[in-house]
Amino acid sequence: MSSITVNTTQNIQLEFELAGLGDRILAFLLDWVVIIAYILTILIISSATGLNIFSRTPWLFIILLLPVLFYYLILEVTFNGQTIGKKSRNIRVVSLDGNSPTFGQYLIRWLFRLIDFTISEGLCALLCVALNPKHQRLGDIVAGTAVIKTTVRPSLDETIYTPVQDNYEVHFPEVVNLKANDIQLIKEVLLHYSHSENLLLVHNTAEKIRDILKIQSDMEPYLFLHTVIADYNYLESRG
Repeated sequence: MSSITVNTTQNIQLEFELAGLGDRILAFLLDWVVIIAYILTILIISSATGLNIFSRTPWLFIILLLPVLFYYLILEVTFNGQTIGKKSRNIRVVSLDGNSPTFGQYLIRWLFRLIDFTISEGLCALLCVALNPKHQRLGDIVAGTAVIKTTVRPSLDETIYTPVQDNYEVHFPEVVNLKANDIQLIKEVLLHYSHSENLLLVHNTAEKIRDILKIQSDMEPYLFLHTVIADYNYLESRG
């Protein structure tokens, strides 16, 4: 089982299980089922209405095909690194710095589909994912992204303990006011973070911790909670 460890800008290490070649292929095929179904729907409607969009209204045909062209870019940007196929296989795109990818990273991945899939007929993507230790296709390598299983695996999942580096810098000293049970609860929430239906739970938990500790921070909820855990462990280890 391959995994990847990324260091966030908060000096926190996060471990993710990498999406396997099989999952990525199945996600790709499922996405194309969706795309083909969309195209067939257009053709059926065109035939049923007697509207020849190919010759009489080529501009309309071009507009209707834009969702096909931008399918991956639109869905990955909108749904936090997931398409319909990726969601069905419980995988998503992440940035190698531990954050959600930027629009620029999604755009690079989309542009490199031309090489990964179109020009090479998928051979480039297949070989890169199979041979690359991080299971990255060319677009991932250039964009600085990877595709992971949607299950975060922090070290020592079942305990409140999370190892931190000796040179770790505490961001929120207020965490000393939390109890061990609070940290355990936060960790349990994070273990379910990657499932889209639990994203609201992560957000609400982060807001609750900010309120309790009276912390003002614009850090995204996921990294904020990991930072709270790391701060707590560092301060506890220093007595």
